[in-house]
Amino acid sequence: MNLIKIIFIIIISFYINLNVYAEPVHKNDYDVVGQVTTPTGVIFNPSGTKMYVTGFNVNSGRVAQYSLSVPYSTSSGVSLDANTITEIAAVLKRPQDIKFNSDGSKVLVLSTQSKVGNKDSIAIWSLGTPYDITTISSTKDSEHFLKIDNDPRGFDFNTDGTKMFILKSTTDQIEQYDLTTPFDPSDITLKATLSNPKGDGFHQGLGFSSDGYKMFVIKADRNTDDPDLNIIEEYNLTTPFEITTASKNEKTYNTQTASAGNERIAGITFNFSQGANKFYHLDFDDKKLVREYDLPCAYGIISCMNPTSDGDDVGSIESQSDATKKLIQHTSYPVLNRMEWLRRNKDGVNLTNQNLKLQFSNEILASLSKLFLPTGLTNNDYTSNQTGSKNWSFWSEGTISVGKVGDSLSSSAKNINTSAITIGADKKIDEDRIHGFALRFGNDDIKVGKFGSALDMNSLSLTVYETRPTGDNIFMDVLVGASVIKTDLINNSGSVSTDGKRSGQQVFSSIKFRETFTKEKINFTPNIKLDLGLTTLSDYIEKGAAGLNLRFGRQNIGTIVTSLGSTIDNTININNGVLKPNIKLEYNADISPSSIQVFEYASNGTTYVIDNINNSTHNFNGSFGFDLITDNGLLITSNYERNQNKGGGHTDAFYFSGNLSYRQDETYTLSFDGIQDFNTKLDYKRSVNGFNVTFSSNYKLMSQTPDYGANIEVSSKF
Repeated sequence: MNLIKIIFIIIISFYINLNVYAEPVHKNDYDVVGQVTTPTGVIFNPSGTKMYVTGFNVNSGRVAQYSLSVPYSTSSGVSLDANTITEIAAVLKRPQDIKFNSDGSKVLVLSTQSKVGNKDSIAIWSLGTPYDITTISSTKDSEHFLKIDNDPRGFDFNTDGTKMFILKSTTDQIEQYDLTTPFDPSDITLKATLSNPKGDGFHQGLGFSSDGYKMFVIKADRNTDDPDLNIIEEYNLTTPFEITTASKNEKTYNTQTASAGNERIAGITFNFSQGANKFYHLDFDDKKLVREYDLPCAYGIISCMNPTSDGDDVGSIESQSDATKKLIQHTSYPVLNRMEWLRRNKDGVNLTNQNLKLQFSNEILASLSKLFLPTGLTNNDYTSNQTGSKNWSFWSEGTISVGKVGDSLSSSAKNINTSAITIGADKKIDEDRIHGFALRFGNDDIKVGKFGSALDMNSLSLTVYETRPTGDNIFMDVLVGASVIKTDLINNSGSVSTDGKRSGQQVFSSIKFRETFTKEKINFTPNIKLDLGLTTLSDYIEKGAAGLNLRFGRQNIGTIVTSLGSTIDNTININNGVLKPNIKLEYNADISPSSIQVFEYASNGTTYVIDNINNSTHNFNGSFGFDLITDNGLLITSNYERNQNKGGGHTDAFYFSGNLSYRQDETYTLSFDGIQDFNTKLDYKRSVNGFNVTFSSNYKLMSQTPDYGANIEVSSKF
């Protein structure tokens, strides 16, 4: 097995090495010399239909706005909207960069020289129409003055405008500020400083990827016309928009091409809304150009974004694997609990909610009910005194589970919420053997990281089970089952959001041996259990971020979990019934083989592998609960369960079921409606002095938002 794994990894690594990184391809040049003789900054509106170039003519500030007939394309259909000389030139001498606030209602311009005291500043104007410079206010909103002699040449913000970054050429530093008000530099706090060696060039542009994991710095030559000095540097950040976590890529990108001649470069931006598979910079000294490039992948000037370094990406992949493995346990537990309960109640009294009928208006569930439910499972087919092989007992159990797994060096934290309902039917074959089946409808809602990444997994599981003796007081519980899985995935990183849908199939089995030692009314039952499973998740492609979309290959997930534990239960006589408390302790060892997820950028096929997704853990499981059985036929079973991982993280689960023996003047109806939300409805009807009293309640089991109701109806026939 290990040899096969090694060979597979070698093959994958060889394949990755074959994916030689492709450099940017120069696409087009657009001449702006008629509007701005020294262009310094460039940006687009979110849709890519407007382009803005800022700079100056001598000491007069300029912002030129262009309309593009093809979004983000400078090749054709480019026309000048306006050149805002009057407003900008009246305030700023040498604009260096331009940005907008989040809704485009304000434009911010960075300048090395303001006409107020010749100071470096950021000036802000309101726009009558978002992202339309032609509607600029005749007076500036405000102007924030920076420290003298720092010579700022570029600036940027994080997604929500609460952080600002300034590139200062004189001190060769990048400064990070916290802003009290988003996109308002009037009240800022310096949080970090990153030094950038000057060399023979000077800094002339700053930009971030939309998710904040990459930062780019433009360096231009000063006076030597040395083409080797016009380069773009790349920094990788382990925490988005935190320059203290930045590490510089050893490689740089030289913009020199045969068509460019000796150029001095400035400014940098991307086609953000199209997935950042293009980038743009300026030639500010020679040909006065906006230069457009195609990229092999998102932000791939020097290297592609590495999703394996994104904690949310890794966390999402781990969550999918872990959720499918937990599904086996969550499906097995109610069935195993049912068999334990049957052994605790050997007298066979109240094994079923005899007046509980199933109504399946959902087409899928209706088909399953016809296929699997035993013929004649109705109110009139069962009496509490019958114990023959033809008698079926019906049971149900609801589950609510919440948990949290902390972050690691490679993966973000996860918040886990699970809800499910299990319904089953079983019958006695003889005095000691019982077999049956169960259907489980479950939902796992997992939140990953801090930016809204999540997965929503719906599952439908069918389990067949049997419990039988293998010796004196020794029993074997066996179950086999299959599940179908549908998962909706959302991955958010900064302003980039993708979604995807993934299906899966699962087969599983569990075998449990237990021996009961009894003293008076106390039972001590040690046990050993083995869970096995194989899950196959389909391949899928993310949508929503163009060049950032990832294509995931098919994934196989094996599950091997061994458990050693014991249960103690007691029987306590109470007024009008019996109380049976129980305590269970269990040690679980996950020895599953590692799962491998291969994925790539859909835009260029650059391949990545996460090959250690085994989530192998050693954990402890403890639970306590009770069975309450009353003389009038009421049965309540409840358990609280805590699963504590040895390395950190835990889940808490609550199981509950209730049954009431059959009475001719009362009926109960449990129904499931809908395709997606599985609307669960419970009706209670009782005849009182010739009147029919009906109480109804409903709850959407799979809904993301609470949706429930109740009503009472009284009727009679005259």
